[in-house]
Amino acid sequence: MFTGFDFLQKIFPIMFITVFFIIIFVFIFTFVRIMRQRLSDNRSPVLTVDAAVTGKREDFSVHHHGNSNMHMHSSTDYYVTFQVESGDRMEFSVSGHEYGILSEGDTGKLTFQGSRYLSFERN
Repeated sequence: MFTGFDFLQKIFPIMFITVFFIIIFVFIFTFVRIMRQRLSDNRSPVLTVDAAVTGKREDFSVHHHGNSNMHMHSSTDYYVTFQVESGDRMEFSVSGHEYGILSEGDTGKLTFQGSRYLSFERN
């Protein structure tokens, strides 16, 4: 006779291995995507264009560690949107310091390489 316990004993190793390989695949896929973007940025020319700051946003996240909420870690990612003379808008991840000194409406020279923000000099 086939019981529920026998079923779990047979299916658990298959489920464990499947979940393990899914986690490994996601890790490798993410690593390859990051390295491909970095390589693409490195191959792109460094450009300096006239631009204006048109928007700013923050992405705040809280991470809980362990079984309780007593161990928390928070992080904030900062993004600034620039509009160039052609009317195109580009959003870049910036440091907290850069985010703090830039204001919507600022105009100047934006320097970037691919999707990598390098600097902004106000007029």
